Amino acid sequence: MKRNVAASVLSALLYAQGLLGFAGLATVLLKDRANAQTVSIVETATPAVAASAR
Repeated sequence: MKRNVAASVLSALLYAQGLLGFAGLATVLLKDRANAQTVSIVETATPAVAASAR
């Protein structure tokens, strides 16, 4: 009986670790996408500002 409880606890911990890993991966990927969009907007706006300053 103790073996079944231990197996259940380990299964729950493994499942939770998988969910946290997936959430961490999703966070990193979404943060990279947000940073890439910000950089492309700044790069697009920069030449127009430099051209008007001349």
